[in-house]
Amino acid sequence: MSNKFFTEYQIKNLSQNKYVQTISSKSITYTDEFKRHF
Repeated sequence: MSNKFFTEYQIKNLSQNKYVQTISSKSITYTDEFKRHF
């Protein structure tokens, strides 16, 4: 695992992505649609 964290700027941008279900400073959860698509 990485010790890097997402910045507030990155969190804000990533949260606008339709394939991101939830995001925190430590992790991203992608939607099922993303998992099926990619």
